[in-house]
Amino acid sequence: MTSKNRLTGANGAPIANNQNSRTAGDRGPVLLDDYHLVEKLAHFNRENIPERRVHAKGSAAHGIFTVTQDISQYSYADLFSHIGKQTPVFVRFSTVGGERGSADTARDPRGFAVKLYTQQGNWDIVGNNTPVFFIRDAIKFPDFIHTQKRDPRTNLKDPRMMWDFWSLSPESLHQVTILFSDRGIPDGYRHMHGYGSHTYSLINHNGIRYWVKWHFRTEQGIKNLPPQKAKELEGTHADYAQEDLYQAIEQGNYPRWRLYMQIMTEAQAQQHSTNPFDVTKVWSQKQYPLIEVGLMELNRNPDNYFAEVEQAAFAPSNVVPGVGLSPDKMLQGRVFAYADAQRYRIGTNYQQLPINKPVCPYHNYQRDGAMRLDGNSGGDANYEPNSFDNLPKQQPQYEEPDLHLGDVNAGHHDHRIDGDYYSQAGDLFRLMNDSQKQLLIDNIVGSIKQVDESIQVKQIQHFYYADPAYGEGVAKGLGLDINKIMQ
Repeated sequence: MTSKNRLTGANGAPIANNQNSRTAGDRGPVLLDDYHLVEKLAHFNRENIPERRVHAKGSAAHGIFTVTQDISQYSYADLFSHIGKQTPVFVRFSTVGGERGSADTARDPRGFAVKLYTQQGNWDIVGNNTPVFFIRDAIKFPDFIHTQKRDPRTNLKDPRMMWDFWSLSPESLHQVTILFSDRGIPDGYRHMHGYGSHTYSLINHNGIRYWVKWHFRTEQGIKNLPPQKAKELEGTHADYAQEDLYQAIEQGNYPRWRLYMQIMTEAQAQQHSTNPFDVTKVWSQKQYPLIEVGLMELNRNPDNYFAEVEQAAFAPSNVVPGVGLSPDKMLQGRVFAYADAQRYRIGTNYQQLPINKPVCPYHNYQRDGAMRLDGNSGGDANYEPNSFDNLPKQQPQYEEPDLHLGDVNAGHHDHRIDGDYYSQAGDLFRLMNDSQKQLLIDNIVGSIKQVDESIQVKQIQHFYYADPAYGEGVAKGLGLDINKIMQ
């Protein structure tokens, strides 16, 4: 094999597997130490400036989502709290492979991204107009999108690229079949369904997790373009879908989609004949019927395309309490890649832009960065944990239940389970001679005497647990009574 045929990372090291991410078991989740996956996704997100690498050509509108059925048995999310509850939304439709100036009528999946501005934060459902996708592992995503773009030598679209990839990726067959069916070219954006595509999760008040598939079904009816008509519009009316959506809303003909869901229990998922987290497959609607959730209506066009549509940032990582993710390998890659793409494309503070800003208050310890648009939290502490009761603290009541993965559970495991913080520090203290001990104590006193007494007391307790003489020495140097501290 020649050196050109040897696949390597950017550092020149050979890559052993370019088809599968490292995962905990055959159904995931993906492991963060897969440096090749991270390098591919991170590099891919930085390949094009400034338009979106994928879904560059898009149209969008504002609207309202209204709950029509009670699903509180499945989720405690605030937006589902009662029938009639309304939540503002911003929805962006798009083609996938084309540039910003490409035609709306290409044979291509259509992006269907929904941002819900809930009272507990923004929730993004970032899907397509198809219930499946071409690949099931994000490690193949950069390669796949390259085949949808232009040949590196000719700068022309080349069917050989995509068919070569598809022929070597048989998991793409389901999506390819949809793409080349009559639904491969929707008649605008109003006459197509939308899907979350991936498996997501819902969690109820009892801490029970359900797996869920989201379906937005158009109330306008399905309409598709014949290939000949689509080709004609490509040359005469490249912005056909954009104008159709805009004019419909301007004329008060507000498009609507009814939201449904499919539900699968964790027990059912374990017994399912195929991997229920495989985005190249659907769930049987006979086995898991559609359950109505609500109605989404788009009723207001953006005032400024760049400010609202081009700067809109959707990411599957935007979830709220009561909804969540799944071990879907493709979804987990997107959780990293989409937010990373937005940070690259419009800056690390992209979620402070008006179109992306949550309607509820937000409080965290993220600071600085280009285009910081708020007060940067003033003079408040920029670290946590801290001793200030008036600053943000974690909210354990919103912790998701652990996800069972065979012999291990995925969750936020407490790294303090080994609570011995003191024995080795105490051993080190006892190894010192008297002059070394006193120097240590004097150095600590010289530094800690500048801080609040409440903090001094907490730290002295740690010194004391390591060795009583250690704590006593620091307390004495600060003029504090060790007996009162250790009561």
